[in-house]
Amino acid sequence: MKQLFAIFGNPVVHSKSPLMHNLAFKRLKYPACYTRYLLRDGERLREAFFSLGLKGANVTVPHKEAAFKACDVLDHFAQKVGAVNTIVERGGKLYGYNTDAPGFLKTIKSFPQVKTVLFLGAGGTAKATAMILRDSGYGVTLLNRSAERLKYYEEKGFETYTFENFKPKTYDLVVNMTSAGLENDFLPAPEEILEKAVSSSMACIDVIYGKNTPFLQWAKTKNKPTKDGSDMLLYQGVIAFDYFTDHRFTQTEIELHMRKAFLL
Repeated sequence: MKQLFAIFGNPVVHSKSPLMHNLAFKRLKYPACYTRYLLRDGERLREAFFSLGLKGANVTVPHKEAAFKACDVLDHFAQKVGAVNTIVERGGKLYGYNTDAPGFLKTIKSFPQVKTVLFLGAGGTAKATAMILRDSGYGVTLLNRSAERLKYYEEKGFETYTFENFKPKTYDLVVNMTSAGLENDFLPAPEEILEKAVSSSMACIDVIYGKNTPFLQWAKTKNKPTKDGSDMLLYQGVIAFDYFTDHRFTQTEIELHMRKAFLL
C-alpha cells in the first residue's frame, strides 16, 4: 500500500516539493506519493494530518511554529529552535524535525569567505537557521519590521534591530528570510535600509526559490552576487526524504534524483 505525504503551507501552489519527492519515490521504487495541501489555519495542522491519512509532511510558511506545537516528539534541534518543517508519523505519534537549518548551512558553504550574516525577517525559518549558523561559528544579526518577533532572538543573545533603530555594520551576507516578493512585488525592507545593509556585503540570498524576486533584482542592480532558495530547498528536501523513508537510501542517491526537479 502506498504511503501518502504532503506539504502544508499558505500559499502552497508554487511548491516544488511534490515534484522533488515524487521523482525520488519513483526512481528509488519506494511505494509513496506526495501532494500539496493549502492550510489556512495552522491550529488545524494536526487534525488535517490525521484526517488525510498522511505518513509524513513538510511544512512551509507560515506554519512552522504551529507544526512545532502539533508534534508529540521533537528531535533535539527542533526543540531548541521552536520550529518544525518535517513531520513523520510513527505509531500514531507525530515526530517533528527541522531540516531547513542544515539545508541552509550547506547552501551558505558556497560562500566560504562569509563570516557575518544579516537576516531580513524573524519568522520560523530564521529561528532555525540563526541558531545553526551561530552554532557553526557565524555572526548573525536580525532585522525585522516589528519588535515583537525579535523578543525570542534577544532572549537567545542575538543582535537585533527594527527598521526604526537599525544601526548597520558590515555584513558579508544579507538574506531575505521573509515571504516578501513571493506573491507580490514588495522588498523585505525599505530601500534606504537595504542600501545601508547591503552596501558592504559580498552577496545576497533570498530563501524564496525559482523566482527572480524584487530583493534579488535590487541586489543585482548593486552588482552583488545573488542566489535564490533552490539549494536550500533541495538540501532540506533530501534530509526530509531520509526521515520519510527511515534512512533506507543514501543522501547522495536521494539528491541525485531530487535535483532533476530543478531541470523540469
